[in-house]
Amino acid sequence: MAVIQNGEIVLSNIVASQINSHRRFGGVVPEVASRHHVEQITLCLDEALEEAGISPDRLQAVAVTYGPGLVGALLIGLSAAKAFAWAHGLPLIPVNHMAGHIYAARLVQPLEFPLMALLVSGGHTELVYMVEDGSYEIIGETRDDAAGEAYDKVGRVLGLSYPSGKELDQLAHQGEDTYKFPRAMLKEDNFDFSFSGLKSAFINLVHNAEQRGEVLDIANLAASFQASVVEVLVAKTIRACQTYPVKQLVIAGGVAANQGLREGMTQALAEELPGIDLVIPALKLCGDNAAMIGAAAHVELKKQHVAEMDLNAVPSLAFQHI
Repeated sequence: MAVIQNGEIVLSNIVASQINSHRRFGGVVPEVASRHHVEQITLCLDEALEEAGISPDRLQAVAVTYGPGLVGALLIGLSAAKAFAWAHGLPLIPVNHMAGHIYAARLVQPLEFPLMALLVSGGHTELVYMVEDGSYEIIGETRDDAAGEAYDKVGRVLGLSYPSGKELDQLAHQGEDTYKFPRAMLKEDNFDFSFSGLKSAFINLVHNAEQRGEVLDIANLAASFQASVVEVLVAKTIRACQTYPVKQLVIAGGVAANQGLREGMTQALAEELPGIDLVIPALKLCGDNAAMIGAAAHVELKKQHVAEMDLNAVPSLAFQHI
């Protein structure tokens, strides 16, 4: 839960982490996630208002994520938001969760259009072109696994704790790219991604080594895996920014916290397109949080995109090109 002023000032941003609960399963369990939402949602709501020093009568609207995501968790959030909005006579603003990730950048600095957004998370890897607020055109996306999903699966193979992205990133900075994993679709004339082949190549290498009794260098494995992911993400994003007129490049989503990606994109942009401004949210705003939803909702409210009380969850919600 969060309270946002004018779509850009964070008055409070309460996050109830479920990592410890999901870690023992090696990934997110939908039923467990839903139960935690039920337990925490009203507590987070009260805490967000208290920390912001705001009473409900001073609010302008209630924003809520209606997709994409796990249907159980979405429905609990929708139920709470509808009840609160109805009780206080406030409009209900529907927000696409992935748009929220992009608008987390607005909490860092104003967005300048047209811009390109590289959206990288556990379930999504997309290049989104925006000519104005609230307008999204997907020009490239993953054809199979998302980058974050590949990180989680590779981390599980290496025996790292969930979520493994941060630990893999740290290991990568200690090793070298000695295993030379494939760079899928790097040379193809499109902006799409594919990480399934990289994941399979990694798993096959590790399993074959185990069968032969070979000891592999974990730091070098992590460095080689990350080098492949980062090179593809950076190369395709830079090419997209060269193809489309762009003033800003936004890196968004959970994988935006990856230091290797941040370093690679910063260097490539400085060398290839120094006139484009790179915007990456603070680490605490890269993962799922309510502040980013509030930032995106401010745009939707200005466009008068208000939902009725029959708004339902859309687990596979896609961007609408406006």
